[in-house]
Amino acid sequence: MKKKVYIISHSHWDREWYMAYEQHHMRLVELMDDLLELFETDPDFNSFHLDGQTIILDDYLQVRPEKQAAIQKAIDAGKLRIGPFYILQDDFLISSESNVRNMLIGMEESRKWGTPVMLGYFPDTFGNMGQTPQMMKQVGLEAAAFGRGVKPIGFDNQVLEAENYSSQYSEMWWKGPDQSEIFGLLFANWYSNGNEIPAEKEAAIRFWDQKLADAEQYASTDHLLMMNGVDHQPVQKDISKAIRLANDLYPDYEFIHSNFTDYLKAVQEDVPQELGAVEGELTSQETDGWYTLANTASARVYLKQWNTKVQRQLENVTEPLAAMAYEVTGNYPHDQLDYAWKTLMQNHPHDSICGCSVDSVHREMIPRFEKANEVGKYLAQEALEQLATAIDTSTFSKESYPFVVFNTGGMPKTGSAEITLELERKRFAEGIPEELYQELAEQPKKHYHVETADKKQIPALISEEVVSFGYDLPKDRFRVPYMKKNVTIELPIHDMPAFSWETFTLVEGASEEKQESMIDQAGRSLENQQVHLTIEENGTLTLLDKTTGQTFEELLLFEDVGDIGNEYIFKQPEGEKAILSKNQQSTVEIIKDTSEIAQVKVTVTIDIPVSADDRLEKEQQMVREFRFRQAQRSKETKPLEITTLITLHAQSKKIDFTTVIDNQMKDHRLRVLFPTKLQVEQHEADSIFEVVTRPNQVSANWENPTNPQHQHAFVQLGDEQQGLTIGNFGLNEYEIVDGKTIAVTLLRCVGEMGDWGYFPTPEAQCLGVHQFDYSLEVHAGEDKFATYKHAYATQIPFSTKQLPNQVGKLSSKKKYLSIKGETFAITTLKRSKLNDKLVTRGFNMSSHLESLQLTKNDSKGKLLNLLEEECQETIDSMLRPYEIRTIGFEEE
Repeated sequence: MKKKVYIISHSHWDREWYMAYEQHHMRLVELMDDLLELFETDPDFNSFHLDGQTIILDDYLQVRPEKQAAIQKAIDAGKLRIGPFYILQDDFLISSESNVRNMLIGMEESRKWGTPVMLGYFPDTFGNMGQTPQMMKQVGLEAAAFGRGVKPIGFDNQVLEAENYSSQYSEMWWKGPDQSEIFGLLFANWYSNGNEIPAEKEAAIRFWDQKLADAEQYASTDHLLMMNGVDHQPVQKDISKAIRLANDLYPDYEFIHSNFTDYLKAVQEDVPQELGAVEGELTSQETDGWYTLANTASARVYLKQWNTKVQRQLENVTEPLAAMAYEVTGNYPHDQLDYAWKTLMQNHPHDSICGCSVDSVHREMIPRFEKANEVGKYLAQEALEQLATAIDTSTFSKESYPFVVFNTGGMPKTGSAEITLELERKRFAEGIPEELYQELAEQPKKHYHVETADKKQIPALISEEVVSFGYDLPKDRFRVPYMKKNVTIELPIHDMPAFSWETFTLVEGASEEKQESMIDQAGRSLENQQVHLTIEENGTLTLLDKTTGQTFEELLLFEDVGDIGNEYIFKQPEGEKAILSKNQQSTVEIIKDTSEIAQVKVTVTIDIPVSADDRLEKEQQMVREFRFRQAQRSKETKPLEITTLITLHAQSKKIDFTTVIDNQMKDHRLRVLFPTKLQVEQHEADSIFEVVTRPNQVSANWENPTNPQHQHAFVQLGDEQQGLTIGNFGLNEYEIVDGKTIAVTLLRCVGEMGDWGYFPTPEAQCLGVHQFDYSLEVHAGEDKFATYKHAYATQIPFSTKQLPNQVGKLSSKKKYLSIKGETFAITTLKRSKLNDKLVTRGFNMSSHLESLQLTKNDSKGKLLNLLEEECQETIDSMLRPYEIRTIGFEEE
């Protein structure tokens, strides 16, 4: 029986990378023009795989709108194979919900055109998320193809069960942490193994002798896959001729031009029973550790911070508020949110969000972040306005100023809510602006306090009255400018339930609350009932957990080292010693001192080299691989001032940090270290729909002296008795050092893109002012799940809105959903585009069964898949380990 060679034409299309987006875009137009012509002129050309991303169609039709009918004809004929995703994302650096929206929008767009290719397509993702099998199955995909993460070891007729991240075949089973299983296809010889097939005899023989041997080394069946294309590759126009020649030259093989649908069907029917399996996240654990590309998590940190900001705005502020406001208006902004999501996801391809492109690419990303964020802010404000018309404030005094605070996150939240309340306004129509300003400014100043609906006073921080300009934009008439008198309130909130709101009011008269201090020793001691924090002379922290007696020392230690690598990979100069902040003296300044909030500013200065020495630029120009560079750090140094705001709330163990630097140095990495002294073998971190457990030690094959890892909201190191959870906002890289220290990368500064040539990236040096937000919380045993929820909640700000004095149909205080589940982490509250059904989704953070009660007005809802389609199964009261669950609630 002949072996069958399936040749699939494609072009892996990075929208932007080593050239600006429009440079790639124009080449895409040429590729698509060529394809449409080829479909008409070569009847033997089976099809072209459009790289699994529907955005290519949008990009092409933006320039060639008149080609829409030709595109539709090619899709209908099966010549152009599309979907199932919107873009090819880096799945580790975008949120769980961003990964879902990529599938939701991608499937919707694919079905508008025709039938998507039912293959989870991850050809060049920099590592693969562990929950891929469960996520794929929940959208009807039974197979995934990927290029990285698994070490192929060659055909040897045996299954190596001990190596979880190696495979003897290019085909394997891939099992997720919840035990979902899909068919996995590894591009063992890369997704270019059949590129540029010769149509001339001698060249074809040389080509196929090598390529067939390479494919057979890993194939588990007689079905061999040849990927005819590579990055930005023009279509091979003489592919039919090349295939006819191959069939003439190799009678023991049958060469066909094919597609993934036919190939997957054939290979899955013939895979051997002893086919091996891999499990969980695939991040090249069995390699030498240099080319895992995990350090892209710290390249251009400002992009990661922007991405986190916009994701939180859309996922956790705008959508929940709009979902709640639906009950007032009966409308939900599906189209506007799709536009915002598509704009954001244009920044999510692996070469974009990873920060591993040329400067022009990343400059263009900032306006996309800004646009998506502004749409999110606008829609959130609209929803707040709609809710504000319906919330009842009739129990408050008519002379007071009511306002509402929303927790739009899926977990209880402790922190500070801020709002600026308007006390009085004078419209420009009433007089000259400057006179109106003066009139308000000269009024006698008053004192105020904040009360709850039952007249309990809240110890808020209230600013003095100030006068400022404002304006309204009514829906039915021209804008209305005015001068207003207002105060700004910082309101301490403790354990506000998930998806809830509560109304407060500002009342004239001084507060009766007696202020007590949590600060001592001129700012070097902060203490509440749960923790005691000492700021040592060198700026490091000693933390005592008063409930357990645990003590942690030398926390908040800053470390700076050189980096002579690139945007992809960190490389410290040989023999260099780290510069540590603990060798310096610190200063402390008290910023806030109330009975609810203690905040101090700690400043420490370290001298660090201004850059690498002159050898680095020469080595970059020579395209010398980073591992073999001899460059060191410059002998010239400059001071780097590191200021950190430390905030402690009265009723919380969690300590918040905001660090600010003005970086004027190049070729270096700055991290903050949290030593634990715990000797444990593994740790946990927030990943995609998973709190993943990772080993602290590397495999025997690992040569890289570092072991960088991805995170989103937190990383935790602990044992059964005690532990430490470090939360963050947009700081996606961490490392467990020596098995006992959590090191979070704040900034990594390099001067070249890296990879296959020399591409200078001076803007990747990240010069200028940077702010980093992160947190620390100690815990005992299983209390770790509470600290995880606190880290999630910290990323989501309270939403606030001033209210009129009115009778409304919505109560002044409400829990929108009832949630009972200790290890259930909610990722979304939104409306389904299919039917406006209220949708909430989350996952089990733990490896054990967990009880879950999630209800709205006593309704338990119905089980949905990730495409928000109703499932046949009923909702189980128990969550399976690592289960992703989506629930839809019908409107009453």
